Amino acid sequence: MKTSPKLLWALHGPNLNLLGTREPEVYGSTRLEQIDADLAQLCADHGHRFESFQSNHEGELVDRVQQARDCEVAFIVLNPAAFTHTSVALRDALAAVAIPFIEVHLSNIHRREPFRHRSYFADLAVGIVAGLGPIGYRLAMQAAIETLRAPDGAPEAAGARRTRKG
Repeated sequence: MKTSPKLLWALHGPNLNLLGTREPEVYGSTRLEQIDADLAQLCADHGHRFESFQSNHEGELVDRVQQARDCEVAFIVLNPAAFTHTSVALRDALAAVAIPFIEVHLSNIHRREPFRHRSYFADLAVGIVAGLGPIGYRLAMQAAIETLRAPDGAPEAAGARRTRKG
């Protein structure tokens, strides 16, 4: 079933602008620009529009999320980076707009320091991809596209949900 073109976003949190040079043993050598280019191509290949935004500032990410509903964003792929473990404000913005999103992490946050094991977004997210490097973004966007294609708008993965609490 073909869907009408939708707008999909990738939102990137703090320090992700340094990908490719920042701790490559943890985050790899792929630059953020390449990740975004790959996502843009994937979306275009499926007839959708793509926009990305990166900020090191929590308030800018909150503002961007709040704009999502007015921009008619259908799905968000989000790497909140360090805000994963600290940002109630970003969590509240995502809950308020109620746009489905998938949380992405390049590294496996559960194999890292204990403070990184807790995500403020996990219970709101449609799903989480962690520890697969840049391909995790691609897998998340592919899941978003397939979710939008599904007749009921829900991924076919068992246990997936779209309801939000917050």
